[in-house]
Amino acid sequence: MTDKVFIALQNNEDARPIIDAILEDNPEAICNRSPGMVKIDVPGRLVVRRETVADKLGRDFDLQEIHVHLISMSGNLDEDEDEFVLHWRN
Repeated sequence: MTDKVFIALQNNEDARPIIDAILEDNPEAICNRSPGMVKIDVPGRLVVRRETVADKLGRDFDLQEIHVHLISMSGNLDEDEDEFVLHWRN
């Protein structure tokens, strides 16, 4: 099993604030952009914080909105109202 998790989102204007927030909150992230998709790999743990995305959007953000832009992901998912976290359990 790998120690990296990833999330792949659509590469469009609506997903851009989510992508920017993920990169801000995960400094070890590696971002691979292609015309239709943005794949973000992170060693160990990836977090999407509602507050960071809301700041980027300039409005309130419900983390369930991420599912509209989600293409794929790897890792175990823990999510609540404030964080969407991907990680591998040992």
